[in-house]
Amino acid sequence: MEILREQYEKEVIPALMKKFEYKSVMQVPKLEKIIINIGLGDTRDNPKALDNAISDLTQITGQKPIITKAKKSIAAFKLREGANVGCKVTLRKTKMYDFVYKLFNVAMPRIRDFRGVSVNSFDGRGNYSMGIKEQLIFPEIEYEKVDKLRGMDIIFVTTAKTDAEAKELLTLLGMPFRV
Repeated sequence: MEILREQYEKEVIPALMKKFEYKSVMQVPKLEKIIINIGLGDTRDNPKALDNAISDLTQITGQKPIITKAKKSIAAFKLREGANVGCKVTLRKTKMYDFVYKLFNVAMPRIRDFRGVSVNSFDGRGNYSMGIKEQLIFPEIEYEKVDKLRGMDIIFVTTAKTDAEAKELLTLLGMPFRV
């Protein structure tokens, strides 16, 4: 899966340098990390759900997730401070590029009625977030072993200063934006 990293060095860097008129290669934005988060609302009622989410995330990313805990108690949600509320993984370097390749070329084409991802999900500082409704789009997940459909948040953290730079970077890496 070194394909994406080689593509970044050979095609993406020169294209970004030309478009945004950078003077140095060090100014060119790059993907810093990808954070994948699964939030679970039913861990109090179903403690096994956290184990299943961890196992799904481990299969998808090839890395063991950490358990996220509630920062404060919220009575309306029957939530106590320190309770397990989900799990997340931070991918960097080779695993990050492997995941990006798999997401863009294998998983996204498997989404029903997929017309591209929204261009409005940038945060103003060059980072992009998106949500996925079900984990079944990844080929590692076996349909028979899924107990419940779980969505996940995927955040692409870049070194880009503006949303335009980040959008161009992600487009050149192969992200299918909605036209």
